[in-house]
Amino acid sequence: MKICSLHSWDVPYSEARSIQESLGKKVRFGPLPKRLRFVAGADVSYEKHSDLFFAGAVVWDMKKLEVVEECGAVTRVNFPYIPGLLSFREAPSILEAFRKVTNRVDAVIVDGQGIAHPRGFGLASHICLLLDKPGAGCAKSLLVGKHGPVGMRKGDRTDLMYDGKRIGVALRTRDNVKPVFISPGHRLGVDETAELVLRCALKYRLPEPTRMAHNYVNKLRRDAGIELLDGDRMQNNKANPGRRPS
Repeated sequence: MKICSLHSWDVPYSEARSIQESLGKKVRFGPLPKRLRFVAGADVSYEKHSDLFFAGAVVWDMKKLEVVEECGAVTRVNFPYIPGLLSFREAPSILEAFRKVTNRVDAVIVDGQGIAHPRGFGLASHICLLLDKPGAGCAKSLLVGKHGPVGMRKGDRTDLMYDGKRIGVALRTRDNVKPVFISPGHRLGVDETAELVLRCALKYRLPEPTRMAHNYVNKLRRDAGIELLDGDRMQNNKANPGRRPS
């Protein structure tokens, strides 16, 4: 896949924040693609305190309900964990995985925040903008904003509000399980983003593309002989409270 080059990744923290603010103005909102079949999921896995990242992009066929391509990248990361700047830590590895994708990709779902971010430009927005693909952020925890009660049935949702703006939804993707937090990445509106995630959520809390990507990157780590503590990157980062939603 073609990756847009809009800035350097080797920047000081203050410049990284300025880049987020600038690129956030480039995020656009729109309808679901008329031709929507191949949805890519993106995730990354690494051991706590390690600079070795295992990233993956998995392309899922919505029609056949199967994975059609898996691409991975193993990289060394220098950018530290800083709340709100997660994309500068994880995006380069994820983009390296996407660079290897040859299948058509109609939309992207990233395990992270889209515009539900202090500067309106989380990991999912960063990835989708640089790929120039419609996409969504699908996070397991809330970073910014507030929402009301969510019904207990699949498809129930409530608006996520921040600074008086509707930035996403808390969405129930499976009966009687915790909701996920959905926000636009790029080229999709809030409702379209929720619809994309819901159409990809079959039997589990996570939509299939990101669930498959999660399994894939953890397999990359296992194959490399690196222990999976609790089997999940999020659980591996308890030393960084609030770390993942940035």
